[in-house]
Amino acid sequence: MSHKKYTRPAPQTATEIILESISDGVFTVNLNWQITSFNRAAEEITGISRTEAIGKRCCEVFRASMCEADCALRQTIESGIPIINKSAFIINASGKRITISVSTALLRDEDGNIVGGAETFRDLSLVEELRKELKSRFQVGDLVSRSPAMRKIFDVLPQVATSNSTVLIQGETGTGKELLAKAIHNLSIRRDKPMIAVNCGALPDNLLESELFGYKAGAFTGANKDKPGRFALAEGGTLLLDEIGEISPALQVRLLRVLQEKTFEPLGSTKSVSVDVRVIAATNKDLAAQVKQGFFRQDLFYRINVVRIELPPLRKRREDIPMLIDHFVTRFNRLQGKSILGLSPEVIAILLTYDYPGNIRELENIIEYTFVLCTDGWIEPQHLPEDFMLKISPKVSPAKVKGDMNTTLKSVEVQTIKEALKRNNYNRLSTARELGIHKSTLFRKIKNLGITLPEKDGRFRSPKSQ
Repeated sequence: MSHKKYTRPAPQTATEIILESISDGVFTVNLNWQITSFNRAAEEITGISRTEAIGKRCCEVFRASMCEADCALRQTIESGIPIINKSAFIINASGKRITISVSTALLRDEDGNIVGGAETFRDLSLVEELRKELKSRFQVGDLVSRSPAMRKIFDVLPQVATSNSTVLIQGETGTGKELLAKAIHNLSIRRDKPMIAVNCGALPDNLLESELFGYKAGAFTGANKDKPGRFALAEGGTLLLDEIGEISPALQVRLLRVLQEKTFEPLGSTKSVSVDVRVIAATNKDLAAQVKQGFFRQDLFYRINVVRIELPPLRKRREDIPMLIDHFVTRFNRLQGKSILGLSPEVIAILLTYDYPGNIRELENIIEYTFVLCTDGWIEPQHLPEDFMLKISPKVSPAKVKGDMNTTLKSVEVQTIKEALKRNNYNRLSTARELGIHKSTLFRKIKNLGITLPEKDGRFRSPKSQ
């Protein structure tokens, strides 16, 4: 919410005094939808001054989710029926999306003729923030999830963050390894120091060495002055070595020494430099398999594999797709100054059926593409990338795409429960604990969703063992 102060004439009437004193935003429009009054709270919530707002059409000022097709004020003027506490959102002057509740009423002259409408709106940002806080167990930084697998990771992050141990994050490309590394850094006592990232797979060996350790003037042709490396730049903070599985055996030896002795030598230097850096390594490879094949040093693997976190691919946490979609829509609305309402049920149904080999990054790219083609309203199937639709079309029939959204979401819920049951050897109490629900809730879902259980489950004990 903007707290900018505006200069305004002193109120002249009792009505104006009341309107200026309340915390709800209030504005009125004439029958041409031009704003005729705009109170103090409306200025503060929108970040738009009264002098700028009056005379403009209300849709130009508010850029609300309901302006195009579902205008509450228009419904009231046309029907004569007031609307109370309808949820919507507006885009303020800073491009921030603000959740509001709206109430409307007719505006009549002294003869009882309708001359316009009045709308009050309340900023629900604090309520929305509280709602997010209640779900904070499933959100750390920019990582959002309701997946039981991710919940386990979120639960241990505070302990991981407070230690100084080296962390190894493994996961497929696009699963959010760098976001997880940032979350660990931001939760740690090093949060006020730098977090430096280097992609080990993006540079050839000689350049990567100078990037990591820096060099002294004269170390090689073109080295006209000293340059600090990433280890030095991350002093006191965190260094993320992304795609660590790509570095050569020779560089692995130098890296091992830094991790063991906390010292390094810049290229061209004969003096060791001490460093206080926490290292987080990330890779999309199975480093244990790389060790067995001789591609990665065993001693270095043991050095970085102190705390290992496995990030699951998106296809194994499909229940997160709707939440991630909402997260990306909110983000791109903010970045691009748009007020896209969201994705149509048909589009969400399509996105829920895809396996995402590129994981969260691929989903984000798809949503960003739709924002290019969709200017307002709802994102529809025609806004999706053509190459994506070619991949998805054999899997999704038109009937399935046009089907009930609840059916698609139900299938995701069924898959989630089945996978959790299998992981827990069909022990329903353990499954309920993993899913974070009461066992009676799980029993009810199993019955309502028609999930078949084996006769013998995780609670079964053979006569010999009893």
